Amino acid sequence: MFVVGLLLLILFVALSGILFLLKVPVAFAIGISVVLLIGQIWFSGPIALYSMGGKEVQADDAPELHGIIDRLCALANMPKPRVAIADTDIPNAFATGRSPKASVVCVTTGLLRRLNEPEVEAVLAHELSHVAHRDVAVMTIAGFLGLMAGMLTRVAYYAGLFGGFGEDDRNGGNAAGVELIVMLVSIVVYAISFLLTRALSRYRELAADRSGAILIGRPSLLKSALIKVTGAMSTIPTKDLRSAEHFNAFYFAPAIAGGFSLSSLFSTHPPLEVRIAKLDELERQFSKPA
Repeated sequence: MFVVGLLLLILFVALSGILFLLKVPVAFAIGISVVLLIGQIWFSGPIALYSMGGKEVQADDAPELHGIIDRLCALANMPKPRVAIADTDIPNAFATGRSPKASVVCVTTGLLRRLNEPEVEAVLAHELSHVAHRDVAVMTIAGFLGLMAGMLTRVAYYAGLFGGFGEDDRNGGNAAGVELIVMLVSIVVYAISFLLTRALSRYRELAADRSGAILIGRPSLLKSALIKVTGAMSTIPTKDLRSAEHFNAFYFAPAIAGGFSLSSLFSTHPPLEVRIAKLDELERQFSKPA
């Protein structure tokens, strides 16, 4: 994860250097990007919850669910997040929020119907791991580097259209060549940052699997929940799955409809086989005699 983050940073520095050499004005683009970053981090929780139709529930409304989260937070020695339920048959869960003290964990009614209580606890341990390690903020910042890169290149492009970047460009020198370079850089930077962000997301999911399984001491429960949730996806209507694909980065397991899609080609989650293999390895370590 450190290597992927470092590569994203190097990518941004390289882009900034190229644009500086091309005499592209970047202060405006950086200002807008920073404002967007702050907005994404600050409002990501409410936006995700509203988009998924999740409604916050109190302990009196869902005592079993609150009881599970209370136990896990005590084990992890972390603040208790807000608890929400989304009324959808898609069996899933997600956590969002800028920090552990301003987070929310949401489960769907489909998940609660299909999993037993220990399996629900395993899924919530996974989600609380995301909260404890501030994964939402990490992924937002990682995506922000790509956003800023795209913003900078767009500013460069339009600056070239409306007056150029330097004295030579205003005199009709090499504006067309600069515009072409900027467009090529834009395509390359977006593609690389997209792939790196997806890779980082997959690593974060594996890390959440591991820490969640360690928290409850039963990797087999998380494995069972993964198999049930993934298997249940085949019973969900394709239309519902496609409408949920936009939130795959938040989900415990991706909602992937049949056929070709970006989510199946550049997944935010590792393959099920990889996640199960890692959990099996962890289970064997737990089973070894002391």
